[in-house]
Amino acid sequence: MGRWVLGSATIMRWLSVLSIFAFGCLAVTVGLAFGYAPVAQLSAGGLTQKIFYVHVPSAYVMYIGVTACVAGSVGYLAQRTPGWDALAQAGAELGVLFAGIVLVTGPLWARKAWGTYWTWDPRLTTTLLGSLIFVAYLVLRGGAGSGEAEKRFSAALAVMGACVMPVIHYSVQLWRGQHPTVITSRGGGLAPAMAHTLTLSFLAFTLLAAVLLTLRSRVAMQRSKLEALRTDAVSRGLFDGEVAE
Repeated sequence: MGRWVLGSATIMRWLSVLSIFAFGCLAVTVGLAFGYAPVAQLSAGGLTQKIFYVHVPSAYVMYIGVTACVAGSVGYLAQRTPGWDALAQAGAELGVLFAGIVLVTGPLWARKAWGTYWTWDPRLTTTLLGSLIFVAYLVLRGGAGSGEAEKRFSAALAVMGACVMPVIHYSVQLWRGQHPTVITSRGGGLAPAMAHTLTLSFLAFTLLAAVLLTLRSRVAMQRSKLEALRTDAVSRGLFDGEVAE
């Protein structure tokens, strides 16, 4: 038990360090975005294009969250262990949070670049669809009285929902929407200062994603342990299932 507490304290110290570093990188990114990276041409949104340094890394973290959710769901379906379930829950929360950021920043940028907030662009539309699937996962998984059947069903829903992610990624090529493609296998269409700022933004968001994913997984694990202890206490007649006021 003492070893576990020591390990937890070490993890929390490292998470604190990573959090400070992540927010420091975010602060520097904001400074570079407005003081170093050039303003884009009007057709790309002009000054509003600065949203790009939040929008693109948020989409990347959305993929990280979905990947963690799917990995945890597959692991849970195979092994039925609370650790995999905790990873799946944390990944879904991370994915939905940053999908929400994408769906807010995208239309704000689109309003300036395209003249309208929403054009049913393939990438925005498929991102909305994918985020709704994982919102459904969280609603099902977080419901009162969530039992083994709900856990298995929500895990299967997450695995099926992952099929939308490649569609989101390749939607611009498949349906030729208005969404710009500035990073390709042949190199990015970015000025060097923009590329430097975006790289730092990716680093900051990756560190932030790691911190949030670890923290939320640990919270979900502790909740699972408490629920197991509560169930055991009720089965032994030591607890009547009602919380004392």
